[in-house]
Amino acid sequence: MFAPGLLAGKRILITGGGTGLGRSIGSRYLELGAALLICGRRAAVLETAAAELQAETGGHVQTHVCDIRDPAAVDAMMTTIWAEAPLDGLLNNAAGNFISRTERLSPRAFDAVLAVTLHGTAYCTMGVGKRWIEGGRGGSILSIVSTSVFTGRAFTVPSAAAKAGVLAMTRSLAVEWGPRGIRTAAIAPGLFPTAGAMSRLSPAGPDATIAGVPLRRAGDHAEIANLAAFLMSDQAGYINGDCITIDGGRWLAEGAAQNDALFDWTDEQWDQFRGSRKA
Repeated sequence: MFAPGLLAGKRILITGGGTGLGRSIGSRYLELGAALLICGRRAAVLETAAAELQAETGGHVQTHVCDIRDPAAVDAMMTTIWAEAPLDGLLNNAAGNFISRTERLSPRAFDAVLAVTLHGTAYCTMGVGKRWIEGGRGGSILSIVSTSVFTGRAFTVPSAAAKAGVLAMTRSLAVEWGPRGIRTAAIAPGLFPTAGAMSRLSPAGPDATIAGVPLRRAGDHAEIANLAAFLMSDQAGYINGDCITIDGGRWLAEGAAQNDALFDWTDEQWDQFRGSRKA
């Protein structure tokens, strides 16, 4: 299935591709022959990731500094990309999340998560979709969501709401844009540790989190990277509008209460955690 040229000839953009899962998936895309483009807000992070990825794989990586919360910036980035050649695929990976009591969230904090996770994803999706339709060509859009789209998730309500919106968009566009040759799909990952996510979302530590996974382990980045490669490839050409879960069975076991230890936190513990997150 994962032949060296599986993604040969495909130009693929990954939002938030300089770190975490986006970087891991980008590395796999390069190994399988894709021409990779990554975007993010921090030029230094993108340049470092591009240099490392090129050294590791021998592939070519193009970087674009872009704040996807800004629709004008997204449109400008897409115009620059298309001036060289159209994209064949988009991986919506960039997102924001943190744990908090919902009643303590300010409107600004709530909007900060939606701005990246939902609005930014929508801007990028519409940016590639309209250009593919105008050019009479197809393409593939893959979005990273979470299992909260099925269950909800206590203490991460803005993210759960935003990711649910992304999945609804994915399913809606599968029907609307399918006749135009544009496929959409989503991945709902479970625990795939990254430095940023673990510090923001798992205050009890990785061992406590893994205890809730029926397979009793975290996912390996290679596992989700292979899934993302398959879904972006022509071998997945008849998968449209679906969401694939890869979480070791955790959402079946725990549902919306994956942060159940937080129900017993005191006000002092919440204040201490907020202070450590801002430090």
